[in-house]
Amino acid sequence: MRNYQKELDKIIEGLPAKPPRLFLHSCCAPCSSYVLEYLRPFFEITVFYYNPNISMDTEYRKRVEEQKRLIAAYNEQPLSAYPITVVEGDYEPERFFEIARGLEHCPEGGERCFACYELRIRKTSQKAAEGGFDYFTTTLTISPLKNAEKLNEIGERLAEESGVKWLPSDFKKRGGYQRSIELSKEYDLYRQNYCGCIYSARTQS
Repeated sequence: MRNYQKELDKIIEGLPAKPPRLFLHSCCAPCSSYVLEYLRPFFEITVFYYNPNISMDTEYRKRVEEQKRLIAAYNEQPLSAYPITVVEGDYEPERFFEIARGLEHCPEGGERCFACYELRIRKTSQKAAEGGFDYFTTTLTISPLKNAEKLNEIGERLAEESGVKWLPSDFKKRGGYQRSIELSKEYDLYRQNYCGCIYSARTQS
């Protein structure tokens, strides 16, 4: 099995003095907290908040505002790392329901989730290409509930289509997930115990 953390280490070690531009898909502020802390000394990061899987508008708005609040707080810190920008993608839950059609009863972590990964990462790769970014990736690999191997497989395939390099990751490694919990407490971030879609919510009820 590939060690995506070691692959990321090798890429970071070989980066030029001028920071590459990274288009980072973020699922939420808590998951991005560690990823941004980790990567911002090495990349010029634009966070792309695109999550059509979030079924309720109120939940979506709450999560996106937390994302913006965290980035603002990071940018207020002493300039020991590069500033972070944020782009809010369109909120289009109908796109999620389209790809989930016929997969409504799949177990969590199965084919419906894989289709959702691809929906969000595909949009990220397209926007990264349009913006002339050097790399794109996602915060999703920080979750112990997400399939890092599948996420990287999708990212690498879409990199071939878009022409933008995929940044491999398994951000949960080296205590990354635990650090995200610590940072969430430090910044008093809103955390939920499900991804945002109605199918995941049902498993928590």
